[in-house]
Amino acid sequence: MAISTRLKEFLEASKVKYTTAKHPVVYTAQEIAAAQHVPGRQLAKCVLVKTDRGPVLSVLSATCLINLKELKGVIGTTSLTIAKEADIKEVFPDVEVGAMSPFGHLYQVPVVVDKALSESGEIVFNGGTHTETIKMRYEDFASLVKPTTGVFGQPFGGQARAKRKAATRKARTRTAARKTRTRK
Repeated sequence: MAISTRLKEFLEASKVKYTTAKHPVVYTAQEIAAAQHVPGRQLAKCVLVKTDRGPVLSVLSATCLINLKELKGVIGTTSLTIAKEADIKEVFPDVEVGAMSPFGHLYQVPVVVDKALSESGEIVFNGGTHTETIKMRYEDFASLVKPTTGVFGQPFGGQARAKRKAATRKARTRTAARKTRTRK
């Protein structure tokens, strides 16, 4: 399967420069980055979220996780959940599930981009399949999509890892203290 016909026609009509590349079937953003030999921070992963106002396509670097609380604030919504596979199929009927491009506006879906990704000179993203990607200048993407930009990406291992380590240390300290008290 080639890149989405809808996306290809839009890019051709827009007259922006882009390249496509094929790779073996992969499913995660990190695997795509490795297969395409691009830094994870340059790979745009797309996550569909459901809000009280409808679906929103969140786009962030492959090296980040979504901080749902922050994303809620950026979108300005009171409820937010990660969309399920059936929701993705309904909103993006002509692409493989999990291989959406960041061009949500082609499906009447608002797009929000994490600021860290917006600082990339070029971005790489799925073209509608699990075997083909597109590379283009971030500036061209932004001028075509006009996404909302905010801070909602959380680097893998960032604060979340530090909090887990602190909680683990605290638990170990409490356990050690209990053992010391029971020995006395």
